Amino acid sequence: MTTWYIESGPEADVVISSRVRLARNFENYPFPSRMNSGQELKVLEITKDAVLNCEGGKKFTFFALKTMPQIDKQALVEKHVISRELAESKRESGVIISNDEKVSIMINEEDHLRIQSLYPGMQIDNAYKLCDKIDDILESKIDYAFSQNYGYLTCCPTNLGTGIRASVMMHLPALTMTGYIRNVLEACVKLGITVRGLYGENSEASGNMFQISNQVTMGLTEDEIIANVTNIASQIVEQERNLRNRLYKSDPIRIEDKVYRSLGLFTSARIISSEESLRLLSDIRLGKDLGIINNISTEILNEIMLLIQPANLQKAAGRILNPDERDVKRAEIIRRKLGYS
Repeated sequence: MTTWYIESGPEADVVISSRVRLARNFENYPFPSRMNSGQELKVLEITKDAVLNCEGGKKFTFFALKTMPQIDKQALVEKHVISRELAESKRESGVIISNDEKVSIMINEEDHLRIQSLYPGMQIDNAYKLCDKIDDILESKIDYAFSQNYGYLTCCPTNLGTGIRASVMMHLPALTMTGYIRNVLEACVKLGITVRGLYGENSEASGNMFQISNQVTMGLTEDEIIANVTNIASQIVEQERNLRNRLYKSDPIRIEDKVYRSLGLFTSARIISSEESLRLLSDIRLGKDLGIINNISTEILNEIMLLIQPANLQKAAGRILNPDERDVKRAEIIRRKLGYS
């Protein structure tokens, strides 16, 4: 089965993926930061029973984080299936993942439940519909902590109300190259939008990848939040496309040189770091989207973007690698995937 992070979705030239996450808590239990191990285990069991025994439950698998090897945890972080916080948690925590990895339910992270759905391209509406469907199944079996005044109660006050976080991962090389990205970031803040890096909060924008998401979860309905993020993301897509075309039209040789230099290094290197490979991959993706490169599919680029990450790289190798070995293996995988081995 093709997983979501390899597929190509709508507006794939700029939008890599869409994600919706809902924060929920059990009514009669303390927040995870105040629970004892017995309560943590009880929340795990109740959630497992609610999902795995529902209609369609066979499409999901439960994983206990305490017994999961660290390399497997990190691989799930790199796929954006779980958060770094859950991977590093010392609690009795777990995750329920659908077979296609579009849905994950994180248990005992910052909140009792973090229900998330991921889709390729610009599909926030679809991600929310799927998330909402899972939420309804859980709410039919679990009493959520809910206030008539404040909405869904969450550990962090910034998630109160709807508990929804809608985000879009975007590739913005033209805005970054020209420096206009600063104007976009400033405008986003004024509009209640947060901009983060490749792995969300406290991460850098590697490979010109930026994640935009809503700041406000209270005072607006879920549909209004989804519409707001979609509208702003669509405007950024339009700006990025216009700027790419202007750059290419004004100096095609320079852009083509940049793309082909990166492609040459990408397909010939014997040693390559994660940071350098993401930078080169950004140039190649730009060349693909401008029509300069026609023999590499978006799906292959998406697959390479995942495989070059440290944990997934080591899983592909079948063993733990030191940093130097990872750089050699990364170059080998890139050449093989692009047919240059």
